Amino acid sequence: MSGPLEGVRVIDMTTVLMGPYASQILGDMGADVIKVESPHGDLVRDLGPMKHEHMGALYLHINRSKRSIVLDVKKPEGREALLRLVADADVLLYNIRPQSMERLGLGYDVVAGVNPRILYVGTFGFGQNGPYAAKPAFDDLIQGAIGLPTLIKQAGSDVPRYVPSNIVDRTVGLYAVSTLCSALYHREKTGRGQRIDIPMFETMVSHLLSDHISGETFDPPLGPAGYARLLSSERRPYRTRDGFVCAVIYNNKQWAAFYEAIGRSDEIENDPRFVDLDTRNRHIDQLQRMVAKIFTERTTSEWLHLLESVDIPCMPLHTLESIFDDPHLRAVDLFQWEEHPTEGRLRRVGVPTTWSDSQPEPGRPAPAHGQHSVEVLREAGYRDDEIAAMVERGITRDVAIDQKND
Repeated sequence: MSGPLEGVRVIDMTTVLMGPYASQILGDMGADVIKVESPHGDLVRDLGPMKHEHMGALYLHINRSKRSIVLDVKKPEGREALLRLVADADVLLYNIRPQSMERLGLGYDVVAGVNPRILYVGTFGFGQNGPYAAKPAFDDLIQGAIGLPTLIKQAGSDVPRYVPSNIVDRTVGLYAVSTLCSALYHREKTGRGQRIDIPMFETMVSHLLSDHISGETFDPPLGPAGYARLLSSERRPYRTRDGFVCAVIYNNKQWAAFYEAIGRSDEIENDPRFVDLDTRNRHIDQLQRMVAKIFTERTTSEWLHLLESVDIPCMPLHTLESIFDDPHLRAVDLFQWEEHPTEGRLRRVGVPTTWSDSQPEPGRPAPAHGQHSVEVLREAGYRDDEIAAMVERGITRDVAIDQKND
């Protein structure tokens, strides 16, 4: 393993998406991520197309760069093994409710008692000082609670709808990575570990309102909440003569360049709605409808060529199929092929950032369930006979024995 987090060990008790997405990024950055799974395994192993049992497509894309160990932490021997792993770790990352961690005997006080330098990081639904503290949370629930479906309806949908992406899990996962890296830096300066709670609800309210708090910023309010341009029902890809194109005509220079390029400069010069950004935002629906009608007069190719020639931001409208043929993504080698030891040739999405030194890279393919149990337990000081006894009692799993029995 190499990368900026080389030497950092993360005990990863997270499941499904939010936490595993965060820990995969940490693993790509060089951290030694030990994925602790129950005897039943991470639920997401069985989601999406798969060649072999428990190796679904979604699992493969959020669990590379990790080692997998099976531990039944509900049993005393499994809990003891986890605490032995924690003793030599930098981070314990979990995404069940803190109440559940307490019931398992793995609350912060217990873990910090074993390793005072540990960063005990939880990603879960709600802050622990409010009435929602013990509520379960899923991406869709948080999207609804922060008002995303309402905004989508306000922007023109026939009914409230969820965003067709696990946007909460992904956003909070990224926030967890940045928070954790900051905490590692703080510990390097002070020598102190700490507990860090990363609640989905509060994180996403902060994320959303930075766009939409608007007039509610002030006391008394200077207008309603909501960013008019983002909520415009006309904010959509422009239909062309033969398809669609994405374009953003935003500042004064771009509006002037657009109307000059189509030979209609007099229209913008004599229309007070174009005078500045704030005025345009107040008339955004009308202006967008005008522009949308203009876009139907040319083909997608013609528009892309014209807009690029006058430096107006534009992009083609991709599908989930066409994105793989994007010439820029091909040139930067974002999509890569790997040979997985059990799943064969797989497409993966590489690390999107570029570093002049310590470039992050995927370090391992996504592991089988408990693939590294014996290896990790040996590193923690367990003898082979002790590991065999744990396998016999169902505390852990030895993949080699399972494969032999199969």
